[in-house]
Amino acid sequence: MDYAPLIDRKRQRFAELEAQIASPEFFSDPKKAADSTREHARLRKLLDTWDAFTRTRTELAENQEMARGPDPDFAAMAATEIPALEQQLAALNEQVIYALLPPDGTEDRDALLEIRAGTGGDEASLFAADLLRMYTRYCDTRGWRVETLDSSPSEVGGFKSITLKVSGDEVFRFLRYESGVHRVQRVPATETQGRIHTSTATVAVLPEAEEVDVQIRPEDIEIQASRAGGPGGQGVNTTDSAVQVFHKPTGLVIRCIETRSQIKNRERAMAILRAKLFEARQREEQEKYATHRRSLIGSGGREEKIRTYNYPQNRVTDHRIGLTVYNLDLFVEGQIDDMVSALQRRDMEDRIAALQSE
Repeated sequence: MDYAPLIDRKRQRFAELEAQIASPEFFSDPKKAADSTREHARLRKLLDTWDAFTRTRTELAENQEMARGPDPDFAAMAATEIPALEQQLAALNEQVIYALLPPDGTEDRDALLEIRAGTGGDEASLFAADLLRMYTRYCDTRGWRVETLDSSPSEVGGFKSITLKVSGDEVFRFLRYESGVHRVQRVPATETQGRIHTSTATVAVLPEAEEVDVQIRPEDIEIQASRAGGPGGQGVNTTDSAVQVFHKPTGLVIRCIETRSQIKNRERAMAILRAKLFEARQREEQEKYATHRRSLIGSGGREEKIRTYNYPQNRVTDHRIGLTVYNLDLFVEGQIDDMVSALQRRDMEDRIAALQSE
């Protein structure tokens, strides 16, 4: 893909900002000055990365030419440098694509990760537990902190539903593509005739919403406290610690029983509610301004079947980008980086293509 026309536009904008910053009245509007300064810094980083990309691309072409030359010593020396240059060029290319995209204010945020058993009964709840373990281990590899906000275990050791808060560096940027319907094909432990069953679980990844993002009026919610049912310690079922929040305008009901503290459960329920309302508002805005274009990786809607986990073939297929890998045994242990990177690349390429067509 030729990024040169976009880079030229960015250079023009950078020159405009340089002139603005040099103006004596630049700081007369502090907010505008701060926004322009941030944009100037982003553009400088982009142009520096582009310059490094073009230098590396030239160096790679020169080495490839020398590797085909008549001098065997020079050819061997040039050939040994080619793999490192190719790797460096690919990394710079991805950095350029990411820097060209308009900044997304949610990418740096923590995220709420919700997993729900879908079709398949007990097997679906066990699959939900498998997905929970997969994401937990992936978060561990990235150094992210995982906190359970709410959960509803099943009778067979799985989960009917579970909601996590994931905190760390650029959490939503990496987890956002996991939203949708995940399908598993395998022989359940309870199957006596060895037949393969198909079950599903739904994953929703929401950027954590701050109070300034979503205004929730006190008169729009009803909060009820009750005793937490189900298994638990002596304080769980004997105190009114469970909290249910009903949001009247949307009909959303959030129930949280994870801690023995009613106050903490209320805080967690409100955090989940804010995230769901924030996601709904973002989705509405995206529909309003981007109905003419659908990302190649889908809208991330929970109704979409995004991925199949086929145990007999040790296969994982992501249907949005048509990528199949045969390492399911490692994938479900949290080694999902390659899939996440492929989804990010496709998304960035599609968004860049949309920018070029504007």
